[in-house]
Amino acid sequence: MRVLWAIGGVSSLGLGTLGAVLPLLPTVPFVLLAAYCFSRSSDRMHDWLLDHNIFGPMIHNWRESGAIGLRAKRLATVTVAAVFGLSILMGVRPILLAIQAAVLGAVLIFIWSRPTGSR
Repeated sequence: MRVLWAIGGVSSLGLGTLGAVLPLLPTVPFVLLAAYCFSRSSDRMHDWLLDHNIFGPMIHNWRESGAIGLRAKRLATVTVAAVFGLSILMGVRPILLAIQAAVLGAVLIFIWSRPTGSR
């Protein structure tokens, strides 16, 4: 079973890393999932992830207070705006734009309603 958790951790971390550079793929949820999977499979990988310069603060902020860092909030907002703007430029049907606006709006409300991380 530990092997399956390790595979899940590596896969989640890979997706989280891709999410750092791809605008539609989230980073933080995948990094949090990777930390959870590594906690079940490998103390060494779990500790490495918690001590990582980039990913560690995200995990600590979430664990301590359910917080999202200000930089991540701003980046998410810019990304959401860019994706919605691209949809408008592509001529997506108005009903789909309305659905997209509602979903993206709910995501932004969730993100900005979380405490801002201190790390």
